Amino acid sequence: MTRTDARLRRTLGVRDAVVVGLGSMIGAGVFSAFGPAARAAGSGLLPGLALAAVVAYCNAMSSARLAARYPASGGTYVYGRERLGPFWGYLAGWAFMVGKTASCAAMALTVGAYVWPGQAHTVAVAAVVALTAVNYGGIQKSAWLTRTVVAVVLAVLAAVVVVCLASGRAGAGRLDIGLPTGAGGVLQAAGLLFFAFAGYARIATLGEEVRDPARTIPRAIPLALGITLAVYACVAVAVLAVLGAGRLGQAAAPLADAVRVAGVPGLVPVVRAGAAVAALGSLLALILGVSRTTLAMARDGHLPGALAAVHPRFRVPYRAELAVGAVVAVLAATVDVRGAIGFSSFGVLAYYAVANASAWTLNAAPRSRLVPAVGLLGCATLAFALPAASVAVGAGVLAVGVAVYGVRRWWRGRRPG
Repeated sequence: MTRTDARLRRTLGVRDAVVVGLGSMIGAGVFSAFGPAARAAGSGLLPGLALAAVVAYCNAMSSARLAARYPASGGTYVYGRERLGPFWGYLAGWAFMVGKTASCAAMALTVGAYVWPGQAHTVAVAAVVALTAVNYGGIQKSAWLTRTVVAVVLAVLAAVVVVCLASGRAGAGRLDIGLPTGAGGVLQAAGLLFFAFAGYARIATLGEEVRDPARTIPRAIPLALGITLAVYACVAVAVLAVLGAGRLGQAAAPLADAVRVAGVPGLVPVVRAGAAVAALGSLLALILGVSRTTLAMARDGHLPGALAAVHPRFRVPYRAELAVGAVVAVLAATVDVRGAIGFSSFGVLAYYAVANASAWTLNAAPRSRLVPAVGLLGCATLAFALPAASVAVGAGVLAVGVAVYGVRRWWRGRRPG
């Protein structure tokens, strides 16, 4: 067996798979996404959160069914290829790679902004290098570090919820859970909040490293998503109770502002540290997912074959990890975090649209097709409800990917057989 044909090592059980999903979802999004979402939806933040949760649930169920059927690295790239054809698999892989690479840069810059605001880009690059080295050492090391990150972040979020709801300021924000007048604002908020939920795909993209994937993945994905939804709902209610929708929408660091207004300013440094740790956890899981999709696409010839190499000792796609780490480091040194998040959301929603379309083909029974149909419609709606700049850039990059695919097929057709 050559290095490029080697398989990855199956070491992750249900608990580790859930932790990887939690590390991706309960990350920097919970510290940063509520502000922009509240600015878009006003008092409709909680309905927006509920809508994002419905779309995320449909996507998660579709992904779980597909991952059990196709337990290989690559996630929706593999599902689209097997169920819809090579083009749709390629499009999903392209959308995931470019969207999540941008998300990696955003998470790295979030680390820099919280750790050392004056040198955010330098810290971001250092974080990318360090976590790429951790991933290079094997999936178990990554899972152990992610477990630690999740424990720290959950402890910080629990402290925020308790402080906000127990303070004398609880209710001062005049929490409003009713529907707002602007449906467009709710949709845009849901699209922004979906960015924070999208990490459950990391479990599926690691399918080749999960033990008994047909049993483990369908259990781990909904479990991780359910825990995340409960945490996000508690945090949203607590922060709204203290700040209100208007003030929350203007907050650059909403959770830190909430504990300050709640009368516990001493907790602000802890929240900032928790945000940095959360961003590190998200970045770690993102690099894992992007490198595995890179591996799958390289195996199929859509990317250079050298990226399909598996390390003979650590059993990880080490060249793909190094390549992804290098690209993310360059982006982290040069890009702006706000643009990266919007672009990432569009790419990820396109990725899940292909996942739902693939799941639609698994069973002809109308009841079995309801969830992927709702997921597909939800992904399309939220993608085009994002800010116009994000839609334009995202659609343009996807078009570039389509053009590359077409040119590549044309070139292969001209070569002598």
